[in-house]
Amino acid sequence: MVSASGRYIISFNGEIYNFRELRTELKTNGSAIAFRGQSDTEVMLAAFDRWGLRGAIRKFNGMFAFAVWDREMGILTLARDRCGEKPLYYGWMGGFFLFGSELKALRAHRCFSGRISRNSIALFVRHGYVPAPYSIYEDIWKLPPASILQIPGNANAGYLGPTSYWSVKDVVESGARDPLYLTDHEAVARLDSLLTDAVQLRMVADVPVGAFLSGGVDSAMVVALMQKCSARPVKTFTIGFREAGYDEAAHAAKVAKHLGCDHTELYVTPAEAMGVVPMLPVLYDEPFADSSQIPTYLVSRLARRQVTVSLSGDGGDEVFGGYTRYQWADAVWRKVAWLPVKSRKHIAGLLASVPHRTWEAIFRAISPLLPAPARQTNSADKVQKLAEILPADSREALYYRLVSQWNHPTDLVLGASALPTTLTERDGWAVVPDFVQRMMFLDTITYLPDDILVKLDRASMAVGLESRVPFLDHRVIELSWRLPLTMKLRDGQTKWLLRQALCRYVPPGLVDRPKSGFAVPVHEWLRGPLRDWAEQLLDADRLRREGFYDPAPIRQKWADHLSGRHNRMPELWNILMFQAWLEHERASRLGALDASSTCVS
Repeated sequence: MVSASGRYIISFNGEIYNFRELRTELKTNGSAIAFRGQSDTEVMLAAFDRWGLRGAIRKFNGMFAFAVWDREMGILTLARDRCGEKPLYYGWMGGFFLFGSELKALRAHRCFSGRISRNSIALFVRHGYVPAPYSIYEDIWKLPPASILQIPGNANAGYLGPTSYWSVKDVVESGARDPLYLTDHEAVARLDSLLTDAVQLRMVADVPVGAFLSGGVDSAMVVALMQKCSARPVKTFTIGFREAGYDEAAHAAKVAKHLGCDHTELYVTPAEAMGVVPMLPVLYDEPFADSSQIPTYLVSRLARRQVTVSLSGDGGDEVFGGYTRYQWADAVWRKVAWLPVKSRKHIAGLLASVPHRTWEAIFRAISPLLPAPARQTNSADKVQKLAEILPADSREALYYRLVSQWNHPTDLVLGASALPTTLTERDGWAVVPDFVQRMMFLDTITYLPDDILVKLDRASMAVGLESRVPFLDHRVIELSWRLPLTMKLRDGQTKWLLRQALCRYVPPGLVDRPKSGFAVPVHEWLRGPLRDWAEQLLDADRLRREGFYDPAPIRQKWADHLSGRHNRMPELWNILMFQAWLEHERASRLGALDASSTCVS
């Protein structure tokens, strides 16, 4: 779209939720703007004319990735939303500057080289995703969240690096300098009011709107506020699994009934869930290995049958302290820090020596004896993770091990070197006194944009569904970081403030249960119906022939997993998702060879 002045031309992916307020502001400040339509894109262009690019972007409340060509200055500007809900890739290839929301768009260009970065593979093996600013390809980058990149039209394969227009680090440190002193009642009321506005903004659409509902605190809060703002029953969607420990559909149904929603649930068979696996390399465009990508796609597909926009509860854990590791990791460190590292390694060895299946049997036996709040899901996996983190020599090293599937990926990936990331470059960390706050901050700037939001965006867009995330309204994040940690974690309870706000709409008993996550039993499928598929991808000769991995440690973990001695699904799923992606990528490249031509800039 071209601006009314003719100066700006925009290509835009996303939504500006407050465009109506901005439109009113533009029209009432002595402007002679005559809007031709009702779109947010037109408002964005008018805002650029009025406030300039950076000034306008700071006013936007939304999710977006866009490119703007300034005819007057001869400058191309790329920009991405504050939390990274929408993706944006870019890079120089053969004298051309390429950019787009998907790697497949860049791959379509005749100059795209497609050289796979071994260093990025090592990062992917560690985390299960390729962290920004890197991509799986050499010379192709992800624009970080809350960033602007400007390229002069006469640039010759060069530009200055991205600059920030907002940062979580600034928000965290500003919140520490200028805290809010509120009573519990005042804080609950403040959060309720702000979240209501965030939800209401995201319900504005000229297409049907619904919500994902798991029955947990975050999605229940979003749906409760949607129902508060709606004169009709809100359409909600959940999927269930018959396997014990993986079904949240019953909890979601109770919440939906209490709130009066128009609820749809679908129980998925293992065969239906596993049917998604071959699609994953296409959906995610580069290697991506969060196994909850499978149910996320399935619930998106279910919702798309009735709605075009769906609100999600993602972000609540990072913003309000919902992950159990926040309390668990802090407690572990406090209890073991006094022990010499050598002693901790010995304890870790003892824990790891007990087979995974034995731990599962132990926890099954003792679980009925424990009070409901003390019962944990995946307890055997937690013991296995405990064994991995005990040798850490600092709190920060412990956290790094917690968020790593492979602790020494450059030993596994042939020819790889360790790249610096946000997690290794401490100069970019917010200065906060508490270990839990540091974990929350780091999750918000790494795991949230590079895993959670990638998973949600690609799965929903694959079926033509637009997902919107109220908890990532920047005003909500800014409020949260001005409140003390005791309003997020209190008396052994996560997301304390959010739970208090939810109590206004839903009885606590409907949502108070151990956090389980959005999971499927992939570890069991790898020993059963997915075994042949995995064996083919993990074949030692194949791995040697492809030349990316040392096969020995992979084959060892595969043998450990098949024996039931350990649950190696997280490590193996990373390798399998790369292997499946590589197979698809090479097949696509071969299919495109006939249509290719010599690249001349």
